[in-house]
Amino acid sequence: MESLVPKPIEVLIGQPVQKNPMIANNTSNIDGFTDPEKKQILKRYRHLLRRAAPVIKDKQDSRRIREAFNLALTAHGAVRRRSGEPYIYHPLEVARIVVDDMGLGVTSIIAALLHDVVEDTEFQLVDIEKIFGERVARCVDGLTKVKGAFEKGKSEQAENFKKMLLTITEDIRVMFVKIADRLHNMRTLENMPKDKQLKIQSETQYIFAPLAHRLGLYNIKSELEDLCLKYTDPQHFYEIQEKLEQTKDAREKFIKKFVKPIDDKLKEAGFDFEIKHRLKSIHSIWSKIKNQGISFEEIYDIFAVRVILNSPVEQIEQEREDCWRIYAILTHNYKASPERTRDWISFPRANGYESLHTTVMSDMGKWVEVQIRTRRMDDIAEKGLAAHWKYKQKTGGASDADHAIEEWLKKVRETLENKDLSALELLKDFRANLFKNEIYIFTPNGDLKSFPGGSTVLDFAFEIHSQIGSHCMGAKVNGSLVPLNHVLSNGDQVEILKSTKMKVNDGWLKFVTTSKARAKIKEYLKYDQRKVILEGKEILNRKLKQMKLTLSPEIVLQLMGYFDVKSEPDLFFQIGKGIIDHKQIKRFQDNNEEQKNSTKFIADDAKTFKDKMKQQNQSDELIIGKNETQIEYKLAQCCNPVPGDDIFGIATSAKGIKVHRTNCPNAVDIMASFGYRIIKARWASDTSQVFELSFKIIGTDRVGLVNDVTRVISRMKVNMTGINFMSNGGVFEGDISLTVHDKKEADILIETLAHINGVVKVNRVDL
Repeated sequence: MESLVPKPIEVLIGQPVQKNPMIANNTSNIDGFTDPEKKQILKRYRHLLRRAAPVIKDKQDSRRIREAFNLALTAHGAVRRRSGEPYIYHPLEVARIVVDDMGLGVTSIIAALLHDVVEDTEFQLVDIEKIFGERVARCVDGLTKVKGAFEKGKSEQAENFKKMLLTITEDIRVMFVKIADRLHNMRTLENMPKDKQLKIQSETQYIFAPLAHRLGLYNIKSELEDLCLKYTDPQHFYEIQEKLEQTKDAREKFIKKFVKPIDDKLKEAGFDFEIKHRLKSIHSIWSKIKNQGISFEEIYDIFAVRVILNSPVEQIEQEREDCWRIYAILTHNYKASPERTRDWISFPRANGYESLHTTVMSDMGKWVEVQIRTRRMDDIAEKGLAAHWKYKQKTGGASDADHAIEEWLKKVRETLENKDLSALELLKDFRANLFKNEIYIFTPNGDLKSFPGGSTVLDFAFEIHSQIGSHCMGAKVNGSLVPLNHVLSNGDQVEILKSTKMKVNDGWLKFVTTSKARAKIKEYLKYDQRKVILEGKEILNRKLKQMKLTLSPEIVLQLMGYFDVKSEPDLFFQIGKGIIDHKQIKRFQDNNEEQKNSTKFIADDAKTFKDKMKQQNQSDELIIGKNETQIEYKLAQCCNPVPGDDIFGIATSAKGIKVHRTNCPNAVDIMASFGYRIIKARWASDTSQVFELSFKIIGTDRVGLVNDVTRVISRMKVNMTGINFMSNGGVFEGDISLTVHDKKEADILIETLAHINGVVKVNRVDL
């Protein structure tokens, strides 16, 4: 076979390429581009080189980047993305993000240019290694999806993420390139079909946005979250975007007036500084509106003012002192809220983030968040760990931020070392620790340790030593006796109490947070559980034989779906423990018989659904409310979708298709793990069904209010199925259940109720 390494394309890139003997005999075709496209490719490549200039050390670096570009261009050839653009635009944009937004070096740029080559073309990893060496090849391997068929019930997405995650112990740059890849995919997501959009969006929201946050890539994290909201809840995304634009002039005027006295005072004090302001992300604003039940106008911290000090990089202690001096000047002019002051200079976050935050009352009667940091801290806040390591080389020695990062990486490695975790369990364990804020706990000797928020005494015990954890009977927290499940708070001092009589039990898994504690508890339980699992499997085998059934993977999957258990061992364990008894297994058989006799088809993944629809000469879209459909489906009770809501289907192993709203709070977890089960769905235009919804009404109490509410509902000819009002101190809360025909009817009802005198808020409630 001819070498797959590309020949030079001097004509296209406009500059000579050194002849490499491995490049000379390539016959890959790079034709197929229009002249404007060739110019655009050249423009993007040159832009990349200009932006990469600070990290290119010599001609060899330039040559390696050029060879990587040539290889990527020849490998992908004239292949195009769904948008119709040349595919080569994608690796070029990923490489640009790696340089511009992350500040990474030559190896990362090369990996970004080549990240899809092995996965999507005829090139193999050995070709990459021959030209670019083992380090680049290892990065590309970590970015290449696992190929081949997957067992039913296993998550292809989780397996691919596990492969990528395992490279973190060798080279964390793989993570950065993968996030850059995901960011560009999200920016161009509008060209994908709806089911693919939901799969990619859910993965992003579930793991990549929090991972970007953990790696200190704040801007990328915010953009990813905004793009996710754009596809799950476009109505609110564009509403907030429009309101931000409408209030821009007033906001700029307010900020200018607010910062002037600060600017004057800092200049008088002789500081070299810059004052900027940052707008809160659309996703962050929407989260506040939704979680706090407030309007856009009620959010006080739409923006934050940032004071960036040009302080000597080599003098860490001087940086801290200067930041606190600026804090003193700020709070001399404006009154600060003690509850809203955060010191991440003395206690950096696990991703290396350092800054001093406070919220002050302006002269105009509005709260304003102010962030105080140095140029070094700001660079790290913008570009994360990549910038942190750059500054570490300049300063020499380890800072508090270094220790925080090393502690987090250590915990990641501990999670990865647990060989008993499936890919899905590993993903969930890793994600759980990504989402939570850190708290800092003191040992009896005064040593400081960081934990995820929500950690308990038992988490602390296992962190100290597995033997201490396994015999933990409680603790003294700040001198007071507390139980094992006591949730720790920031700044607590903890002394563990032990007893040899204590024995690990599976109940402990319900209240530990850290992956280390979970892994150690499971290790202790493993032997006992294995016995129970084997007993359960034998019991099930005997029972199935009596029912004239065979214990097969298909039957196990159906049982898992019927009893709503997440894994095969969990099913056997519950049977062995007697949680699932003989009568319940018999009911499963009866249910199976009903399904067999049913004329409706049950899809357990998107492929079987599409195959069935193809047989019926129908589109690969589930139409809800269409009476003649032969596909088994149910509306999810967690979000109660109604006509007009954006929806999608998730195929389950035994219960047909569950239909969720695209912004359902539970659906993201499912889609992120089992994207191959996502099915496009829409409402039939002629549906005459009614759907039950719940609403919450909050306001000021008055005589006749309930009567006004029921009169509005009655006037709209909506059937009310339940109502409950409670009043306390002049404030009322009401819960109303009723049936509607579609989202439009629900929205009109909400708007009408909101205009009743005394009503402050009306919200649709997810059950």
